[in-house]
Amino acid sequence: MKRILITGANSYIGTSFENYMSQFGSDYQIETVDMRDNDWMNTEFSGYDAIIHVAGIVHVKEKNDSLYYQVNRDLAYETAKKAKADGVKQFVFFSSMSVFGMDTGIITNATTPNPKTPYGKSKLAAEELLKGLESDSFTVCILRPPMIYGPGSVGNYPRLAKLARKISVFPKVNNRRSMLYINNLSFFLKLAIDSKLAGIFHPQNKEYVNTSELVKLIADANGKKVILIPGFSGIINIVSSPIGIFRKVFGTLVYHENTIGYPGSITSNVKLDYQEKNLNDSILETER
Repeated sequence: MKRILITGANSYIGTSFENYMSQFGSDYQIETVDMRDNDWMNTEFSGYDAIIHVAGIVHVKEKNDSLYYQVNRDLAYETAKKAKADGVKQFVFFSSMSVFGMDTGIITNATTPNPKTPYGKSKLAAEELLKGLESDSFTVCILRPPMIYGPGSVGNYPRLAKLARKISVFPKVNNRRSMLYINNLSFFLKLAIDSKLAGIFHPQNKEYVNTSELVKLIADANGKKVILIPGFSGIINIVSSPIGIFRKVFGTLVYHENTIGYPGSITSNVKLDYQEKNLNDSILETER
């Protein structure tokens, strides 16, 4: 039996992973600790095979850059130090695609992280500190996933899905986005822990996502028909240049499948097949 501790209560990723792992019964014992106050420091980490650190903040209303560093960098580092001191063998840290600082483009193994936001900067700073803790007896597995979606997800996917359920027409664009279905991520986490992976990983779905086709898939899953109208690419490209939200929706941002490969790892040659659901099936499952 493997014992796994999720540091960060009520997170989407943590809760989804715990639900996913319930199918394996007593082979995995998963527990969660709340990180919102300092009580976690009194939690005994010894006896756990792995810790999955999901505690963090993405958006804060007030402009408080120091809060990003306190939560995303310092809390992660202190948690990992305690894990190492208590004899835990593996620390899994959730970083982000945001460490590359790109709204559009293709990320390859030659792309240097260059975060632009406090969120991305604090995540990269945490990565650098965590890598300094690695030893023969303590492995650090860093994940930089793209947009994660699935049943009950938050962020850009539910906003797009809400739109797709209401509209009848949508611009036909020629973009590509890397995305990651939550069950594919959960399977990746299981394999990462089973294999005691160390390094930096970039899990993503096998298939790139086209925004227009995604809207159509969501509409179809809800019994609606959306007509894709061509001829908007030029206008969208002009508008997208100065406006960030258009770049995020209609621009191309992917991990290069040939350079990074599937499953997508810049620093490891380990190949794992964690694709449980293809894009069509994952959208159907999400919309149900």
